Amino acid sequence: MRNIALSFMPALLFFGLAAMSFGAQKHRFEIADGKFQLDGKPFLILAGEIHPSRVPKEYWRQRVQMAKAMGLNTISVYQFWNLHEPEKGKFNFRGSEDIAAFLRICQEEGMYAILRPGPYVCAEWEFGGYPFWLLNEPGLVIRSRNAAFMEYSKRYLREMAKQTVPLQVTHGGNILMVQVENEYGSYGNDKAYMAQIRDDLKEVGYDVPLYVAEGSSQLADAWVPGTVAGVNGGSYPEAIQTANRYTPGGPYIVPEFYPGWLDHWGENKSISDGDVRGFKALIEHGVSASLYMFHGGTNFGFMNGANFGGNYQPDITSYDYDAPLDEAGRPRKKYFAFRDAIKQVTGMTPPELPATIPVITIPRFDVGQSGSLLGSLPKPIHSARTLNMEQLGQDYGYVLYRTHVKGPVKGKLKIQELRDFAVVMVDGVVVTTLDRRHKQDSVDLDLTSADSQIDLLVENCGRINYGGLLPDNHKGITEKVMLDGVELTGWDIYGLPMRDPGKFRFDGKGGSWPSFYKGSFDLNSVGDAFLDMRGWTKGVVWVNGHNLGRYWWIGPQQTLYVPGVWLKKGKNEVVVFEQIETHSASLEGVAQPILTDRKSETQAAGG
Repeated sequence: MRNIALSFMPALLFFGLAAMSFGAQKHRFEIADGKFQLDGKPFLILAGEIHPSRVPKEYWRQRVQMAKAMGLNTISVYQFWNLHEPEKGKFNFRGSEDIAAFLRICQEEGMYAILRPGPYVCAEWEFGGYPFWLLNEPGLVIRSRNAAFMEYSKRYLREMAKQTVPLQVTHGGNILMVQVENEYGSYGNDKAYMAQIRDDLKEVGYDVPLYVAEGSSQLADAWVPGTVAGVNGGSYPEAIQTANRYTPGGPYIVPEFYPGWLDHWGENKSISDGDVRGFKALIEHGVSASLYMFHGGTNFGFMNGANFGGNYQPDITSYDYDAPLDEAGRPRKKYFAFRDAIKQVTGMTPPELPATIPVITIPRFDVGQSGSLLGSLPKPIHSARTLNMEQLGQDYGYVLYRTHVKGPVKGKLKIQELRDFAVVMVDGVVVTTLDRRHKQDSVDLDLTSADSQIDLLVENCGRINYGGLLPDNHKGITEKVMLDGVELTGWDIYGLPMRDPGKFRFDGKGGSWPSFYKGSFDLNSVGDAFLDMRGWTKGVVWVNGHNLGRYWWIGPQQTLYVPGVWLKKGKNEVVVFEQIETHSASLEGVAQPILTDRKSETQAAGG
C-alpha cells in the first residue's frame, strides 16, 4: 500500500482549491507519480454529484454555488441517454438537457467537472438511462457487444461528444475526467465490452483520463487497462488497497462516497449522519472523492427507476437522497459538517453560502373540476392479444386494456407478467388493484351479465435500473390475460402517455375513479413549495403543465416538490390524475417536505 504523508497534504490541497479560478485556457490533467496532476501540480478532486435533469435549469447556478461554498472543487455529472435521444435518431440537448450550458455554468463558478455519460448510468433513473425504444429493436441485447446495441451506443456517445469534447480541460473547458460505463462488474464480466466502450470514448474525442467506478468486490469485472480504478463506497485504507490491485501506486479516487441513500415506495426513508469522518479520512490521505449525492433533486414526470431485491421496488419521486443539500437546494446539518471537515483538512476558507431559494406556502384550494378517465380515452388500437407498452411505441405512463366477456362466467382473472400496477374495472367500476411489488396478478370475478366490459388500467411504475433483470423491462401487460383458465382476446388498447394535461376532459363526471381533477390558486409572490398529497391515494400531479411526478399514499413521501420557477404571480393551474380514490377535493402547499411518513398498507388511504 502506498502511504501518503499527511504533512504533504495541505500544499496538494491548496493547489486543488486555488486552481478553481480559471479561464478558458487549455490545461493538462494527467496521472503522474501516482497522483492526479493539473498542469504538473498535484490535484485532489473534491467533488459532489448533481444531475442537471433533476434540477430546474434556472436553479443550476445556485446549486453549483452551494457546492463551491461547501469547499468542493468539482461537479460530477451523470447524463441520461433516454432524455437525449427520446426517439430513435432524434437527439435533444435543449432546456434541462443542455449539458454544455450546465458545464459552462460550473466553469463560470470556478468548478471543474467529471462527466459520466454512460451509456448505462443506473442512478435510480428510468431504465438506468437507456431509452425505451432499445427494447423494440429486434435481436438487440443491451449492455453487451451485440452489434446493434454497440452501434446505437456509439452514435449516442458521438452526439454527446459534440456537446462536451470542446469542454474538456485539454480544450479550454473544465472536464477533468470521463467515466467508462458504470458499475459494470455488478452486472457482467465481459471485459471486451468494457474495452470497447473505453475505445469508443477515445474515438469520439475524449482525451482526458478515463476511469471506471465500481464497488470493491466487483471491480475486478469492471476495470480495464487504460482507466483509473475508482472504488465506489470505499473507505480508508480499503479504497487504496483495492485500487492498488489494478493501478498500483495510485491515483486513488472514490467516485461515489455515500452521504445518504435512495428510497423506495412503501419502505422507510433512508436517513444517516453522512459519515463525515469517513470522508475526512479519505481526503486526509490523498484519496480524491465525490459525494453521491451532494444534491439529489427530483425524479420529475415518470423518470424514477426501480430496483429488484426479491421483489419489485419502484423509487419514489423525490431524489432527496438525504444529501447534504436537500431537494429544494437548502443545506442540511451534514452540509456544514462536511464543510468544516474540508476546511480542517485543506486549511482553506470556502466562500460564503449563496442565498437559498425563497419558500412559500399555498393556502388550501379546491380542485373540484373533475372528469373520468374513461371519458378522456384516445382512439384505441385493436388487437386480438394484448400488446405491451413498447409494442405500442409508448415510452412512459399508462395503458388501458379493454375487452368484453360473454357471461355469466365465474373464475380467476390472471394477468401474466403485470408491469407494474393495475386498476381492475368491470363495467366502469373499480373491483380491485394489483401491485407487482407484492407479486399480485389475479382476482376472482363473478360476472353475471350477458356482456361484461373489463378494463385494466396498467401503470409503468418505472423500469428497473440495476441488476440482472435490466434487459427484462417491457411494460404494460407483457404476456396475456386469463379468465377461468382461458385467454381473453379481442382487445381495444388505449395508450395513455399523459404528456399533455390540457387534453383531459373535465365534464363533471369524475368521482368514479380513475378520474382527473382540476383547480387553481392565486399568488402575489412565487417561491418553492411542497404540495401536500395526504388524503389522495395514487396518481400524478401537474402544475402549470409541469409534471411534478407520482404520489402514493403508502409513503414515505407525502409531498411533491413544486419549484418556484414553475409558478407565476396570479393564477396557477393544478391537474391531478387520481387512479384509485380520493378522500379530498382540495390541496395546499407547505413549506417543508414530508418524506418520512410511511403508512401501513393495511390502513385506509385517508388514514
